[in-house]
Amino acid sequence: MAEYVDREHYIPLRLSDLIDLLCKQKDLSAHDRDEFRQFCRLVAATFHFEYHERLRKLKDWYAPFDPDRVTATLAKLLPEVKEKHLNELFDEFVKLMERANYKRLSREEIDKAMQGSSEWGLDMDVDFKAFERLEIFIRGDDIGKRYLRRWYRPWAQEEVKVPVYRRFVLMVKARKHKRLGPEVDVEDVYVKLFKDIPKMDIEMLLPGAQVKMPGLSRLKMGGSVITGLGLIAWKLLQDAAILITEVARGSLLMLYAPIAAVLGYGYKQYYGYNVARQTYSLQLTKSLYYQNLDNNQGVLTHVIDEAEEQECREVILAYFSLWRSAPEAGWTAADLDDYVEMELERLASLKVDFEIGDALEKLDRLGLVEKHGDRYRAKPLRAAQEKLDYLWDNYFQYNKAASAPMA
Repeated sequence: MAEYVDREHYIPLRLSDLIDLLCKQKDLSAHDRDEFRQFCRLVAATFHFEYHERLRKLKDWYAPFDPDRVTATLAKLLPEVKEKHLNELFDEFVKLMERANYKRLSREEIDKAMQGSSEWGLDMDVDFKAFERLEIFIRGDDIGKRYLRRWYRPWAQEEVKVPVYRRFVLMVKARKHKRLGPEVDVEDVYVKLFKDIPKMDIEMLLPGAQVKMPGLSRLKMGGSVITGLGLIAWKLLQDAAILITEVARGSLLMLYAPIAAVLGYGYKQYYGYNVARQTYSLQLTKSLYYQNLDNNQGVLTHVIDEAEEQECREVILAYFSLWRSAPEAGWTAADLDDYVEMELERLASLKVDFEIGDALEKLDRLGLVEKHGDRYRAKPLRAAQEKLDYLWDNYFQYNKAASAPMA
């Protein structure tokens, strides 16, 4: 079983496309194709029901912290109950992101990513004391393309490759902090989903981040202040004799001009700094306008759907490989893992680190495989369909009591 450090578990194929791809195999008869499609429908229905339950629970836990809620609150939760809901929300969301094959970033990884900025981003300063809870997840470690115009070639666009995260998810609960201001509700939990975020710019997405003025801008502003004050001081030294005479006579009119000049110059620099900050804020808004995919409860639904499809892909790929290609004695987990990865690369040019342990656990839980020692065999397709149909029929037991007297 090959181990990869440059591949992800995520299978970037729509479920319908994957089923069509498998059904195009030449050794499948028309009958086998129809039966396999029915099997896939049962697998999808089973996971859809299970994930619908997970979504319902997740929405219940999120309801007290949803900043976009429009439903009435019938009873205010006690602090200890609300804290329990908060813990359950974050714990379940972490598990869900793992199921959707996202990677959870540690604090060390976040700090490393926040060093510097790309040519399209802003260098920001983040105070983590502003967060009560913070979770960041990424998926799709890739190289993206951006275009820019160099100052020495403003007439031409240059293509630049930049490391990006194809998907970036942020879940945060803030606490009262001077950087956030009074308008931020620290009782709520904010969930954000973005796409194609440069790795060096993730701090731009954190609440309360403050713009760090680029070194060149700071140098220009600092140089302007020093130069201006120097000129004022030189002017005062030139007129020192006249100034001393006027002060001795009790007249301070000579001081008004240099004081006004210093204050006016200070205001000019302060105004220039604020204009620069607004310019950078506008750049941030423009950068993220097309990269925000979803917010708050919408993110929960989005990720639930991704996790559900990923579970289906793993089960269908593993079962199909065992059903059509494994020898009579079956395959070990390592054999199956290598075969699925090679088939994905052969059929779809996808390099994936197939999550074999998780796939086999689901196949075994659903009763779709037989295990003999360390080898797995797929149950016949008709038996697998009957097993899934039995599971579906027994999700609810209300008909059992009613049918017993009749029997």
